Amino acid sequence: MVHEKKKIVKIVEELTLYFFALGADRIQSGIEKKGKSVVITFRTNYHPDYEDQLPHLEKYLNCPKNDGMEDVYWELAGSGEPGETSQLLLVGMMIDRAQIRLEEGEVYLELFKEQLE
Repeated sequence: MVHEKKKIVKIVEELTLYFFALGADRIQSGIEKKGKSVVITFRTNYHPDYEDQLPHLEKYLNCPKNDGMEDVYWELAGSGEPGETSQLLLVGMMIDRAQIRLEEGEVYLELFKEQLE
């Protein structure tokens, strides 16, 4: 069970680093646990020069979940260079689904993950 909590922390860490790499100076994140379900939320801004990077969020965070990859590589989340798409792909493989909403200068994320407990 401790590993499941650490995975959530790694997801938040990786996305925080990603948004810092996009020039964010205001990042709000939250974690809500309901039974075996966890919802991770982000509300952040970004620098307009990096707007072209935002389509990567949808592509990589909604890739198919891969429990095998998650079990082996989850500890690597947050360890690469900020903004690397491979790190986003790893986060995408660790979650069940993501809802992403882009507004002018703002990103809203909801990540859903079922824990194994």
